[in-house]
Amino acid sequence: MALDEDVVRLARGANVATIVTVMPDGQPQAQLRWIDTDGEHLLVNTEPQRQAARNLLRDPRVTVLLHTAEDDHDWAEVRGRVARVVTGDEARANIDELSRKYVGTEFRAPVGPHGRILFVIAAEKVNTPARLSARDGSGD
Repeated sequence: MALDEDVVRLARGANVATIVTVMPDGQPQAQLRWIDTDGEHLLVNTEPQRQAARNLLRDPRVTVLLHTAEDDHDWAEVRGRVARVVTGDEARANIDELSRKYVGTEFRAPVGPHGRILFVIAAEKVNTPARLSARDGSGD
């Protein structure tokens, strides 16, 4: 499924996203993350030893809620799956791009021995205020 123009706009802006993954016991785990897009997918970057990364490697289902700090009615929900996992130089370059977008400099935190991991997320369902108003409003 193609990303909605609102999803792309929100992901390209300096907006945080809530990433929801599934823990081994089935409990959802939600974390705030920097977010990006290639125009077709959402891009989530983390460290491979983090719980969210372990969750996504085990179970590729994910929900991403993007929103602006200025307007709580400017949001998008993407339900999808990990389509591709990227490591190495490409994942490191992405965290530098994200850091420049969010804080204006390359990523300054030390990158551990495991490096970075980039999850490329394909949308299966997209909800936005505009889409919901065009439908029945349930969002399910």
